[in-house]
Amino acid sequence: MKLSPADKFWNDFLVSTNRDSEDRCAGDINFESKGFSNDVQISMILSGAKTAVFTSFASYAIDGEPLPVTGELYMVFDRSDNPRAIIQLESVNIVPFNEVTWLMASQDGEDSNLDEWKSKMQENLELEGSIVGFDFTPDMKLVYQTFSVVYK
Repeated sequence: MKLSPADKFWNDFLVSTNRDSEDRCAGDINFESKGFSNDVQISMILSGAKTAVFTSFASYAIDGEPLPVTGELYMVFDRSDNPRAIIQLESVNIVPFNEVTWLMASQDGEDSNLDEWKSKMQENLELEGSIVGFDFTPDMKLVYQTFSVVYK
């Protein structure tokens, strides 16, 4: 039986890192944000320039999805659905938007200062909210996830 590229990538990861064959992938992630294509995001992840991601807590609540958990493994795919990396969550925290610090925001790897990050993030959250069904507020909760690349 021929393995899919994702299954082969996962199996190669397990073997090359001496992981337990029972380890499971928690899901896949496709990185995309305004002004940054998926390919640019992946380059930032692979180089270590991007080590965090922020998502709205409201989306998880509205969709009834469980929050990510520290230690979970995720496969990162490019625009052509080719697996490019496996990341492991190092931390998952709930942080109000207006309490995000530059140290936190800089791990997102996209902006040169906190005001730039806040402006772009607010725009993204307003767009997401108009689709999913929530309103942006300065104190809205974000899911702040830090990660490291464990295989590429």
